[in-house]
Amino acid sequence: MAKKPWKKKYGYGIRPCQRCGHVGPGLIRKYGLNLCRQCFREIAHKLGFKKLD
Repeated sequence: MAKKPWKKKYGYGIRPCQRCGHVGPGLIRKYGLNLCRQCFREIAHKLGFKKLD
């Protein structure tokens, strides 16, 4: 019998981006966003974030 694939329980690979599915570093989890940084930059203005200069 073959073993079941091991599912990761911790680290970068556990949470994918909610928009594109990217897994790894660069995930923004603050405020429950769970977006990768590229997706966040695309929709940040729609979410109400403002860029500070």
